[in-house]
Amino acid sequence: MVKIYSDTLFEEMKLLAKFPEKSQLEGIKIHNDANPAIIASAKALFDKGLISQPDGGYLTDSGLETADHLHHVLVTLS
Repeated sequence: MVKIYSDTLFEEMKLLAKFPEKSQLEGIKIHNDANPAIIASAKALFDKGLISQPDGGYLTDSGLETADHLHHVLVTLS
C-alpha cells in the first residue's frame, strides 16, 4: 500500500524545519503579506498544537519534539 502525502503536509514540514532546533526562546513571525501557503501552514501547525501562535510564535513542547524528529529525518536524507 502506497501512502500519499499532500503538498500541504510538506509545506507544514518545511515551515516547522525553519524553527530553531533546540530552543523555545526563539520563534518565527509570519507576516500578513507572506505566501498564502506559509500562512496556512502556520495556522495548521497552531491548530495541531505545535506552535504557540497562528502566525508563528514559538514551538510548544510537542512542537519541539516533533521538530527534533523532523530534523533527524532531514539529516538522514541529506
